[in-house]
Amino acid sequence: MAHARTLYLLRHAKSSWDDAGLSDHDRPLAPRGQRAVKKLAAHVREAGIAPELVLCSTAARTRATIDPLRKALGDPEIRHLPELYAAWDDALLDIVRHVEPEPRSLLLVGHNPGLHSLAVLLAGSGDGELRLRLEEKLPTGALVTLTFRADSWAAVGPGSGRLTGYVVPRELP
Repeated sequence: MAHARTLYLLRHAKSSWDDAGLSDHDRPLAPRGQRAVKKLAAHVREAGIAPELVLCSTAARTRATIDPLRKALGDPEIRHLPELYAAWDDALLDIVRHVEPEPRSLLLVGHNPGLHSLAVLLAGSGDGELRLRLEEKLPTGALVTLTFRADSWAAVGPGSGRLTGYVVPRELP
């Protein structure tokens, strides 16, 4: 019998473009992004979202998104991976399929367009209104929850997930 696995995909919160001298990799969060992270922290705490492992891009804006969420997420192990920065869906899926040791729940913190494309790729076709919202866009700070009936992450593939959550900070109290 296949076991349940949960994959959370979190796009970094809104970043700042105020300092034109900074590289894209080094851009911090904008004030709006900082407010969104506070809303997300309350949401994940309330929803009991507690991934065993977090894989996070090394970009400043992804680190600034996940660091304040750490306690709300149950203080999981966080690994910062440079290969998540600007990765496309196929590279992201490869990272998920080969994560070691293999957790039951995993949070990926990254960037569009790759993260959005991965979410749409993995979500099953029968996920209705939630899927339509996801297909439309994955805004900054959005959190996607996908569940899988799989014995390992290696078995995860296109359409094999069930979209069980899609949260956008602006919709949170």
